[in-house]
Amino acid sequence: MQVIDPHVHFWDLGQGNQPWLEHPSPNLLGDYSPMARDYGPRDLLADVGDIELMGAVHVEADAVDPLAETRWLAGLVEEGGKPVLPTALVVGADLSRPEAGELLAAQCAISDRVRGVRQILNVHADPLYDYVGRHYMAEPSWCENFRLLARHELSFDLQLYPSQMPQAARLAETHPDIPLVVNHAGMYVDRHGVTGWREWRDGLRQLAARDNVRLKLSGFGMLDHHWTIGSIRPLILEALDAFGVERCMFASNFPVDGLYARYPAIWRAYAEIVADASPDERRALFMDNARRTYRL
Repeated sequence: MQVIDPHVHFWDLGQGNQPWLEHPSPNLLGDYSPMARDYGPRDLLADVGDIELMGAVHVEADAVDPLAETRWLAGLVEEGGKPVLPTALVVGADLSRPEAGELLAAQCAISDRVRGVRQILNVHADPLYDYVGRHYMAEPSWCENFRLLARHELSFDLQLYPSQMPQAARLAETHPDIPLVVNHAGMYVDRHGVTGWREWRDGLRQLAARDNVRLKLSGFGMLDHHWTIGSIRPLILEALDAFGVERCMFASNFPVDGLYARYPAIWRAYAEIVADASPDERRALFMDNARRTYRL
């Protein structure tokens, strides 16, 4: 099976750039201490098994120094005929900072593989699920700096919860020239009643109504540590119904989702769920949409 994986993470703990990994503290991932080790392209290639990895997009890994992370990633080169990984970079940038414009320019100057930015936006009343503790999309300075992405032809990887989707849909509508890529199928977090399902389902459709929004089908293990094909199938089919095959892409979220399943098992599960799709649709979901979105 050939895939382009549009969501992977690498790190070198010796650089001290990921303190959240150096000192694991249980959160929505559960006990993620097994992940607290160096992980780079060689490790990913050792994990892929019988999956033919044709390219991979690195998404920032909550680094203290995003520029240092990008410089390190830009210097990674594989040998022996293996693909050069990462193929493209989605870098970190705090758009709330006054110097956000200079940071974006500096990121783009480091590597011609920079394609987008991610700043995690997840806010939740339960501390177990809260990432950032502030509503960036409600801050005028953040919104003002968001528009600078268009100047550098950068997309924005949108990691948020369903409760934040209406606000994100308005952001997408205000900036039709900036592509947004929803991470991890919209992170359906509140799973204990009908209200949470409707919030996720309806939020996806609000986002899908904006032509500049795409969706990654990934990260299912983060909120369902014992997922099965049966448990993720309804989420994938609902997301495909909202966005259409032409605006969705499968991704591994490795090594994070490696806490819950092996790399080949993730991709084989995706393949089984869409087994009755046409060859062109499957190629779009597993390769072509990622290639087009990140200009590979």
